[in-house]
Amino acid sequence: MKLKFPNVAQTFRAEPGEQLPMWKRILVRLFTRKSIDQILREGANTEMRRVLGRLDLIAIGIGAIIGSGIFVLTGVAAAENAGPAIIVSFIIAGVISGLSAFSYSEMASMVPISGSAYTYTYATLGEFLGWIIGWDLILEYLVGAATVSVSWSAYVVSFFKDVFSVTFTPKTTQAPVLWDNDTLSFKVNHGSYINIPAMFISLFVTVLLVLGIRQASWINQTIVVIKIVVVLFFIFGACRFVDRSNYTPFVPPREGNSYGAKGVFKGTQRVFFAYIGFDAVSTASQEAKNPQRDLPWGICASLGICTALYIG
Repeated sequence: MKLKFPNVAQTFRAEPGEQLPMWKRILVRLFTRKSIDQILREGANTEMRRVLGRLDLIAIGIGAIIGSGIFVLTGVAAAENAGPAIIVSFIIAGVISGLSAFSYSEMASMVPISGSAYTYTYATLGEFLGWIIGWDLILEYLVGAATVSVSWSAYVVSFFKDVFSVTFTPKTTQAPVLWDNDTLSFKVNHGSYINIPAMFISLFVTVLLVLGIRQASWINQTIVVIKIVVVLFFIFGACRFVDRSNYTPFVPPREGNSYGAKGVFKGTQRVFFAYIGFDAVSTASQEAKNPQRDLPWGICASLGICTALYIG
């Protein structure tokens, strides 16, 4: 079934010999969109190698989703927002993410081009909205990469301190500006100037991506296996230490802005960040062997696996 989307720019097209006023010409330019056929023709002229299979795409999704969120946000959201009902928060966030995943899956199979939401918006709503979504994607990956790299830096500093008794100076391992959750404002982190470990991991991952998608996929799969093994080891290893009395009451009485039904939804809002990343699968469209078949699998399966791990 071939879908057709309304073309807003077509409404303002000039008839032969007609001169459009300036505001109409601007609207035509802003809402001009590319047809799906044109996008596919342009995408066919690429040097990208189609080497990724279904498992590769699922691994990309899991690698993008599981990060500092599962190790940090779970405890923070449970302690400050939802209590034991954090499980419900994760389920709600998972369902909401699933609806978005279905949309991404449909668009990715219909427009198997690496532009992700930018390309989908360009094809359906026009150039201007596509430009806005493009900047939104840049902001999303900027914030996500910064968060993960800073968390990785903190893990490295803690690892060297606990294992080798080596303490790194905050001058080179922390940012000069920090966010204060109590005052909801930025504050100057006196004595800190740059986070070198965070910069290093960002540059290292960039180099891996430059080397090629096949090499990056191999390394990503290795890291994903390690992540899943660690999470499963923690889940099953901690089972015998579970105190069931901590689950009563399952939804603690409301205290200010915490706990109760409001706390559950605030917990949902907080843990939703842990699900961000499944859309990254769609950016590998032009490197997938069979994108129209495998992309929906990669998006939905990675989200489903991570949801199960989060709830566990």
